[in-house]
Amino acid sequence: MSVATASASPSRASVKIPKDQVIVLFGATGDLAKRKLLPGMFHLSQVGLMPERFRIIGAARKGIEVAEFRELARESVQGSGRKTLDGGAWERFAGSLRFAAVGDGFEPLGEAIDAARGELGEEPEMLFYLSLPPGAASGTVEELGKLGIPKDARVLTEKPFGTDLDSARKLNALLNTVFDERRIYRIDHYLGREAVQNLLALRFANGMFEPVWNRNHIDHIQIDIPETLSIEMRGSFYEETGAFRDMVVTHLFQVLGFVAMEPPTSLEPKALGLEREKVFDSMSLLAPDDVVRGQYAGYRDEDGVADDSDTETFIAVKATVDNWRWEGVPFYLRSGKQLAQSKHLLTIAFRQPARRMFPLDCDQIVESFGHDHLSFELGDPGSISASFLAKVPGPTIELGEAHMQFSYADTFGGTDQALDPYERLIHDVMTGDRTLFTSSEAVERLWEISMPVLDDPPPVQSYEPGSWGPEASDQLILPRRWHLPSDHV
Repeated sequence: MSVATASASPSRASVKIPKDQVIVLFGATGDLAKRKLLPGMFHLSQVGLMPERFRIIGAARKGIEVAEFRELARESVQGSGRKTLDGGAWERFAGSLRFAAVGDGFEPLGEAIDAARGELGEEPEMLFYLSLPPGAASGTVEELGKLGIPKDARVLTEKPFGTDLDSARKLNALLNTVFDERRIYRIDHYLGREAVQNLLALRFANGMFEPVWNRNHIDHIQIDIPETLSIEMRGSFYEETGAFRDMVVTHLFQVLGFVAMEPPTSLEPKALGLEREKVFDSMSLLAPDDVVRGQYAGYRDEDGVADDSDTETFIAVKATVDNWRWEGVPFYLRSGKQLAQSKHLLTIAFRQPARRMFPLDCDQIVESFGHDHLSFELGDPGSISASFLAKVPGPTIELGEAHMQFSYADTFGGTDQALDPYERLIHDVMTGDRTLFTSSEAVERLWEISMPVLDDPPPVQSYEPGSWGPEASDQLILPRRWHLPSDHV
């Protein structure tokens, strides 16, 4: 059963427009910039959410001409699936693009920044986007410090933030020598998804969910992000990070924070951040025995991957939040490459009734169904489904699976007004909104939780592409099982 209700599109009138801005995009010729960042900033410009006047300076080790950078940006936008290029919007955006090579030093970048600030006049704001792997971030920050950048400049850092607790602490300390902590934005693009933010609305804007959102009614929680894609020519990056650093310490833990947090006093950034950090403080250190690492067959043949690589492309984790609300409720997290489906799923599985009143011949359907549950598809455009048991029409008592579903696309008439997660977060940074960003203390706490696994990782187990990973991940969750929407449709 699907229910859709018409609703008015949100107004842009109340959305804050950033002040004039000079944006320096490090890694401007890299994969992320081409897939997300350049198309995203163009779309923000199209819909009127970029500053009235702005300059985007691409920066990379290898130099290219400005005309080449503009052509790269045009091809990126055309291949992104976002709105088409219309003449006026594209000409304005292309005219904002500049480029500076930093392979032989940052002096050309400093000159490009001075020139861009001079073109805009009246002290435009500064934003540095570090679209860089963890190993390159520290050196870049050190060089920025030597440039004498404005004290009120903002910096946006990509995940993962460091590669362990020690590197995260060093990077935090280094950033704080150049930037004010209130102007450091540690991005997790997953929090920019509309469906993730909708968790706040579902819990705290409705009276039916929050009373049962606790250990008395919930049996377990799953956060599941399987991918059918391989590492896609990113062997060297993946060898540095692996699925645990790339997905668990960033995306999955952050979603867990939204799911498990206490009601904040307001939706202001400080109040929301405080409640998420309380969740992280309450999490137990991960035990290696509660982690399954896997590697898909053929991974070691990928470019940039060592012949004897021990890097995991699959990860499954059992985590706990040791506070009053969640005592005894396990959180199961899973993600991996080359799996059977691509999903972004949160499942809230409720406790079974204390007493069974239905005939024994109903036990088979009850056992195969498992727990009644809420499923949140966190991908775009997103949906929420409720799965439960109901009586099948007829003269006898027979149970069957029933479903109700909310779809963003059906209810709100499509997603033309929605922003891509990166677009939302870039706009937030330009306007100084810290709601969906993480503090240095939270980042370091998540690495602290993870260190027992990083110090003593369980061995990787091979799995076949197109499967659901190593069989040990099914053993990890027993007597429960992993949920996917296709299980019950």
